[in-house]
Formats: sequence, structure tokens, C-alpha cells
Amino acid sequence: MLTDLGSYPDWNPFILQGSGEVRKGEKLELRMKPPGGREMTFRPTVLQAETGRELRWRGRLLIPGIFDGEHYFRLTPTGTGTRLEQGESFTGLLPRFMGRTLKKTEQGFEDLNRALKARAEAAGPVTAEPVAAN
Repeated sequence: MLTDLGSYPDWNPFILQGSGEVRKGEKLELRMKPPGGREMTFRPTVLQAETGRELRWRGRLLIPGIFDGEHYFRLTPTGTGTRLEQGESFTGLLPRFMGRTLKKTEQGFEDLNRALKARAEAAGPVTAEPVAAN
């Protein structure tokens, strides 16, 4: 569900639209709208894409060192389903001045988590073949 960028408009309240190939080294285009914020387009580079395990990307504002953000989704099978761990870290000159904006982004990802959980539970159990990391 996380790598099916084309379905984001159907369920994702934060990342409204996505395109690109979800493969290590590829660029994605994500149109996002934080709660109470303005819409923006983000073009991160995929750092890791392992089906059923991890999706990680890094985005930059303008040039490296101004505002860099790395985001990850990690999936771990449990006895009754899958545990989602999501995180983000920011580096560069601007993040320390963007507290309010980053708080809205955090809320957007929390909204995404709830929507993803509801979608996964509605879909029911899925059996997938493991795919090697690329």
C-alpha cells in the first residue's frame, strides 16, 4: 500500500498524490498538504525500497545543507499483523526555525498512519513473496 503511489488519492489524507518508481536511487514526486498548512510538492530520492520491510527517502530544499529530511517506514511482521514504525529526521540550517511547520508535518504523518491502518484492516490478510532489497 505504501509503494502504490497511484492509490494515494484514494486513501492518503497527507500525501495527496505520488508518482515515480519506488526503487533505490529513483526520484519520487509527492504532493503533500499538512493539516492547516499549504500544499507543496516534494521530490525525494528513494534510499531503500524493500517490499514488506522498509521504504526510506531523502528530500532536500534547494541545495544540500539548507534543509534535508530523511523519512522512513519500517514494517515488522507480528503474530497478528504488521507493526509500522515511521520516523523522520531533519538536518541543515532551516529546520531549527521551522518548528510550527514541522509540527504540522508530524500531524500529517499521524493522519497518514491512521488512514493506512484503516485501509490495511479493510483489505484483510495479504500473503506476499519476499523481495530482495534493491
